[in-house]
Amino acid sequence: MGRLSLQGRRGLVVGIANEHSIAWGCARAFHDAGAELAVTWFNDKARPYVEPLAQQVRAAVALPLDVEQPAQMEALFDAIAQQWGKLDFVLHSIAFAPKGDLHGRVVDTSREGFARAMDISCHSFARMARLAEPLMKDGGSLMTMSYVGAEEVIPDYGVMGPVKAALEAGTRYLAAELGPKGIRVNAVSPGPLATRAASGIPNFDALLDDARRRAPLRRLVDIDDVGALAAFLASDAARNITGSTLYVDAGYHILG
Repeated sequence: MGRLSLQGRRGLVVGIANEHSIAWGCARAFHDAGAELAVTWFNDKARPYVEPLAQQVRAAVALPLDVEQPAQMEALFDAIAQQWGKLDFVLHSIAFAPKGDLHGRVVDTSREGFARAMDISCHSFARMARLAEPLMKDGGSLMTMSYVGAEEVIPDYGVMGPVKAALEAGTRYLAAELGPKGIRVNAVSPGPLATRAASGIPNFDALLDDARRRAPLRRLVDIDDVGALAAFLASDAARNITGSTLYVDAGYHILG
């Protein structure tokens, strides 16, 4: 499998909701490259959709994780420490904003809604990094998912634009702080994908059509495209890449 082999690596994948999730495309790519995985589901409602996928990738650890519940996150990392004693990579692929705030103007966003969106979508990545740090004894790779709306105004993307901008800035700061320990931190910015999370964005079908029409490659990406990039970032082939936002969007981001 060459330099992209993840044989002997152990990683955590957070954000699988169903077989259409970006996190599932990444989990599949990690597994195909030889990695051993830990996966999570959000709640009891999601569990029946995620457990069969966890079985497909022979996940060694499969537990609930609602990042608003600190005890659940601590229990997850404790289980990983007990099972493996180390961790090589983390894939963070979760985002949320209350519907009322997501569908409105940024200027009208509630204080509570903005704070909750920032906590779940952005600060949870920093909390995972803190818990992963002592387990990454030989260095590691932390990855999160962003979107071009972090750097330019995308119609109807609303409050998630500022939140993803904060996530990308946080990625750079985490990379600077954890780099001396050999821990790399990067954001992946896929083009629009028809996932469960994206379905909450108003007029999302129009956004997909626009991306397909305007992207230089004249096509949309899929979860396997994102998974291939994530597997690269988890591998030694990306050993000198950190603090970056890497796009996998058929070139859509260059159009402005």
